[in-house]
Amino acid sequence: SKRRNGLLKKAKEITVLCDSDVSLVIFSATGKMSEYCSSSTTLIKMLDRYQKASGNRLWDAKHEYLSMEIDRIKKENDTMQIELRHSKGEDLTSLHPKELIHIEEALENGLTGVRDKQEELLSILKKNERILEEENKRLTYMLHHHHLAIGGNVRDVEQGCQQKERDCSSQMQFAYRVQPVQPNLQNK
Repeated sequence: SKRRNGLLKKAKEITVLCDSDVSLVIFSATGKMSEYCSSSTTLIKMLDRYQKASGNRLWDAKHEYLSMEIDRIKKENDTMQIELRHSKGEDLTSLHPKELIHIEEALENGLTGVRDKQEELLSILKKNERILEEENKRLTYMLHHHHLAIGGNVRDVEQGCQQKERDCSSQMQFAYRVQPVQPNLQNK
């Protein structure tokens, strides 16, 4: 580990003293990796420079394919960014009239699609509104009948209580009658 640290220290010194780009990768016997790369570059850039300078191919076909795929996707992304700016109405001065016609048609098609979707959503909302209104009417009808039933029950309860009061009052007359057995409470 002392030698490894010494090599890393020398790589840093060479970078500073010689004003050069240095990259160093060390793998120990146990497989632990140590690396150093100058602050002005990256390991990938250094490996690309080495490949170009030496003529040795460091990347296999799979990596080449992935690199080309990344480049293709970057170009496609750039193209889409430009098209998006054009769709927003930016950077239109450099376009030819035919290109402007294509953009206009695309915007009109998009607008038509948006309007169709809005109409579809509006019809769904109206349908839901009708369903909710019908449900509200049904619940209002049920509530009205429930109030009538409760109101009828209240009237029945009130009539029952009045009937019971009459029954109770007639029974009370008998309950409080003066008994002739008691001489001080007899009528003269």
